[in-house]
Amino acid sequence: MPETELRSPDRRRARFRRRLRSRIILSFVLLGFGLTALFAFAAVWASRYIENQMVEDLMNRNIEVMARTHAENPNVRPTLEVDQMYARVVNPNDPSAMARLGRDYPGWATMSDGIEGYNGTDENNNLLAYKVAVRKTPDAWFFLAYDTRRTSVAQQRLILWLCLAVTIFVILSLLLGWWSASKVMSPVSELAARLRSYRGSSNPKPLATHFPEDEVGELARALDDYSSRLTEVVQRDREFNADVSHELRTPLAVIRGATELLLARPGLDEKVQQRLFRIQRAEQQCTDLIGSLLLLSRNERGQGNTLVARVTEQLLDAHRAQLGSKPLTLRMEGESGLTVDAPEAAVSVALGNLIGNAVKYTLEGDVIVRLMADSVEVIDSGPGLSPEDAARLFERGYRGTHAGHSQGGGIGLSIVSRLCELYGWQVGVRPGDTHGVIATLKFAVD
Repeated sequence: MPETELRSPDRRRARFRRRLRSRIILSFVLLGFGLTALFAFAAVWASRYIENQMVEDLMNRNIEVMARTHAENPNVRPTLEVDQMYARVVNPNDPSAMARLGRDYPGWATMSDGIEGYNGTDENNNLLAYKVAVRKTPDAWFFLAYDTRRTSVAQQRLILWLCLAVTIFVILSLLLGWWSASKVMSPVSELAARLRSYRGSSNPKPLATHFPEDEVGELARALDDYSSRLTEVVQRDREFNADVSHELRTPLAVIRGATELLLARPGLDEKVQQRLFRIQRAEQQCTDLIGSLLLLSRNERGQGNTLVARVTEQLLDAHRAQLGSKPLTLRMEGESGLTVDAPEAAVSVALGNLIGNAVKYTLEGDVIVRLMADSVEVIDSGPGLSPEDAARLFERGYRGTHAGHSQGGGIGLSIVSRLCELYGWQVGVRPGDTHGVIATLKFAVD
């Protein structure tokens, strides 16, 4: 497979990115995900912030009550508002109490006044997570611990439910996007279907009458206007080609008749006779070219049963008569029974341009026309073919690097390429095995 050709999955992904319907669905999904994810993040942050503020406020209030109650009566056990709180009063002047504090709650003794987080393990190595409020006086140290494990469990459940909500909203956004895209793209798809149904029609019907006064209707009116202007251009082009063809055929018919009359006269000088034959061949080439160009302008295939060998011989005879003293040998070889379902004029123009280029750019040696079962090869011994020429040789107006100051506008091979597109033929050029160029014209033979 060529490098420039996309593999099937790549093509499918490229089509998905290009389709407007897919972009609408993707926009809805991203919007739904973005909004719900932002809401979930805000909900988790607000929940943690509010809970922390409430807990810290509650702990500050309770430890203040503990200190005031202990100051009034040291033997009174402190009363707590929440069952998740644990209170501890330690006498800093009692070594045994300080030892128990260091053993049971390592690190509490070094805490300063305020609220700090504490993580540790109990006697069974279970994880503990607390917020500890500390109030120290010269006679007593007050510790109020709030167990945050339940809060962590609640936070995890909240996050789980929010993730589920985000997933549900994304699915709903996908369904809503699919439905909206179908509604939005339905008139566009109908417009495209109507345009496809007009393919090949020379008189397309107006599109705007089938659509309401909205953006799609405006697009349909613009297409109707473009179609009418394009139809006018095509019609004028066809009329011009038909007029030119008719007007040129008349003088060519006069030239043909006059040439035939002159050739019928006895005792003609040999040089005069050769010139008349040359005029006759030029008239035939012009007639063939006009017929082929007229078919190209109409994009119509002509019918016929052309023997390629006969056309080749006529073309080679015409070029032999124009060689003069040029040391060049023209010959035909291969099968002689190849026939093509096409007018002789089309085959003559396509094959004649290939032979004409070979003769023009070959200064000496051979030009061989090799007939095969379904194709013709034109082989010359000229200067060869550069990579740039091989890539651009069939472009309209391009002249090869060996063209020099030779006559020609660079449209002959372009005409050959257009004829091949019309009749389903194939044309190509490649460098010869040792030198020169090999041009191949492959016919669509049934």
